[in-house]
Amino acid sequence: METAKPTILVTGISGNLGRRLLQQLSGYSVVGVDIAPPTESLDRFVPLDLGREDSTRQLNLLIRELLPVSVVHLAFVIDPQRTGVLDVERMWQINVAGTARVMEAISEANRVAPSPGAMVRQLIVPSSVSVYGPDLSSAVTEDAPLLAHTLPYAIHKRESDLVVQHRAPSLRNCGVFLLRPHIFAGATVENYLMGAFRGTPNGKSARAARMRNEGKRLPCMLPYGRQYLQNQLQFIHVDDMARLIGWILKREPEAQRLTILNVTARGEAMTFEQCIALAKARLIRVPGKWSMRQVLRLLWNLNISAIPPDAVPYMSGQYTMNTDRLKNFLGRDYEQVISKTNLEAYTDGVQAISRAEV
Repeated sequence: METAKPTILVTGISGNLGRRLLQQLSGYSVVGVDIAPPTESLDRFVPLDLGREDSTRQLNLLIRELLPVSVVHLAFVIDPQRTGVLDVERMWQINVAGTARVMEAISEANRVAPSPGAMVRQLIVPSSVSVYGPDLSSAVTEDAPLLAHTLPYAIHKRESDLVVQHRAPSLRNCGVFLLRPHIFAGATVENYLMGAFRGTPNGKSARAARMRNEGKRLPCMLPYGRQYLQNQLQFIHVDDMARLIGWILKREPEAQRLTILNVTARGEAMTFEQCIALAKARLIRVPGKWSMRQVLRLLWNLNISAIPPDAVPYMSGQYTMNTDRLKNFLGRDYEQVISKTNLEAYTDGVQAISRAEV
């Protein structure tokens, strides 16, 4: 008689990371939760809006029905333009309150579970490098203060990170992994930094669509000053992030309540100058961050660019992470799980772009 596969519940299954993660979960019955259904097939899809208060009860009932061994919480609004969620309060309800609702649903389901075997034993939540803030003097460890500011995405990641830290001890018999990845890279990835280096006009206007069809690229932009070109950043290939989550799911759940891990690609960090050169992008220098913000605001208001003006500190600052804890955690599997270097992850993200320029 065939043994039933263990069930994994994944919120935000329709996002890029959720779709990549599916490839790592062939040994599981995967149930996905999202506002819109994914393009990939899975065992079951349940439409659910975690921005709504009543989603806590719906998710709790789903967990009690499915009895998943693990929950992976990926639901998070990253790009307001692409998702159409432009209201910051609505974003907060999905990003921060939604994280709290997931943890509350797990806590209540585990509280009334008839046996330990019917409990959620593991929760995995991706946070972000952005929680540390955009101006770091050295590679930070997991114990560094969370100083995110200005950009709603970064602020929401910081608040969600704190929600997970605060509530993790209350999840009965459930270990929690809080992963802080650096900038996602790869051919399938769209985010602020990769968009800036690619120069893709990702706005929703007819003009932006025409520019994309013509293969035109927006130039990169930085304030004057050599230090901005020398600022360093790291990446993580989205497939390596998916592989890390899959690797964690296949392990015996941690006995400790909370494990926090910085996640980056292997090897040396990269400078903005290197990134611009590898993308073969045209660089425009402006008098300062205020001027950079005004140009981005104009492109945002014209619906040509999807990069919000509040992203300026994260597009001109330096932020790198120490990943010794991740290396020790993965041990001899480190290079197998984190297969790409920063250079390889970044190159995969920009090598296919058009060479035409505005």
